[in-house]
Amino acid sequence: MFSPLRHAGYRHLFAAQVAALLGTGMATVALGLLAHDLAGANAGEVLGAALAIKMVAYIGVAPFASALVARLPRKTLLVALDVVRAGIAITLPFVGEAWQIYALMTVLYVASAAFTPAFQAMIPDLLEDEAEYTKALSLSRLAADLESVASPVAAAVLLAFISYNNLFVGTALGFVVSALFVITASLPLLSKIQPKPFLQRLTGGIRLFALTPRLRGLLAISLATSAGGAMVFVNTVVLVQSGFGLSGQAAAWALAAFGSGSMTAAVVLPRLLVRLSDRTAMVMGAGLMTAALLAGPWIAVSYPALLALWVIMGFGYSLTITPAGRALRRSSTAQDRPALFAAQFALSHACWLVAYPVAGLVSAAANPGAAFLVLAALCATGGVLGLLIWPAHDPENQIHAHMGLAPDDPHLADGSRADQTATHAHPFVIDERHDRWPKAKP
Repeated sequence: MFSPLRHAGYRHLFAAQVAALLGTGMATVALGLLAHDLAGANAGEVLGAALAIKMVAYIGVAPFASALVARLPRKTLLVALDVVRAGIAITLPFVGEAWQIYALMTVLYVASAAFTPAFQAMIPDLLEDEAEYTKALSLSRLAADLESVASPVAAAVLLAFISYNNLFVGTALGFVVSALFVITASLPLLSKIQPKPFLQRLTGGIRLFALTPRLRGLLAISLATSAGGAMVFVNTVVLVQSGFGLSGQAAAWALAAFGSGSMTAAVVLPRLLVRLSDRTAMVMGAGLMTAALLAGPWIAVSYPALLALWVIMGFGYSLTITPAGRALRRSSTAQDRPALFAAQFALSHACWLVAYPVAGLVSAAANPGAAFLVLAALCATGGVLGLLIWPAHDPENQIHAHMGLAPDDPHLADGSRADQTATHAHPFVIDERHDRWPKAKP
């Protein structure tokens, strides 16, 4: 898994990603505590609104950023976006009103929405070997899971000595370190593949989602992912500080418990996916989170019980999100993959745009117990839809027919099975030659 780190350019980018993740993780903890200072028991409403702004920015900016990245100096873009994010982070400790949080976080999230697709689009150019690129994607997932544990733990330790406002300084430092690693990375100036026209780059990923059954199922499961995650990220501070009367440090440890569950799933998933399909593992994760959410109002009545419940939630969350990259790779060519990952980034965050306000508003208007049950219904809906939409029989090689192809067409000259009607089988993705998914055989 770690062989891509032998590539100096990728090693620097990976270090930049880790630094930015750690900074962002501390900001997540600090933002929740800041919201609690400003709104008390209604902190979930403030935090939910701020995170909804994040989703709007990600949905609106990410596809355009991905479409534009082939035309822009990418290193300069990434460094500039890191500097903007560091500037916003260092300003957050001075806010005194909720609207100021909303304004500053809008700028930060727009910068992050532009940064992520630009970063992801660089990796295939650095690691042209498909196996190395796949390992790099796995490393990115591992880094995200480690961050979900390390950042809350680091925040909890720091909060024993400093106020939560100083965590934003750590966030700014993370972005500065990220920028320095990007500056020192040796990166290719241009992709070797001639970019498609702007409109095709902008809409290509969405088209793949619309025409590929497994991707439509993946989108449904993203709804389940967001429902479970929103309960944890929005209402942990409310449950711990307003419900149990504990400190911000205890809230950070609760988030670390969720991260430990996610990390555990990430460790066992490679062996689990040898026996189970991506579809089965992801639906199992949605089912596990639904069960935990349903039990929440009766189980999460003490801090130790909440910690145990959050470990289970984290395990189910990782089951739903980690295999997604495998489905994306199976469903795209190398040329279309950046657009598909950008589309996944935008569409999955559209699901979070639904879940975050629900988590915050229901908790503020009623109580966290009601939020548990409403989000359980949303999580179950996503899991059931994913089970129904994603075909149970989903082989990589699909038998399909081409109309009007000559028998010696290069598309048939790869050892595929073919006859006079140009019917053959190979790993199937939607592209210029395959504009619709083959009908399932009865």
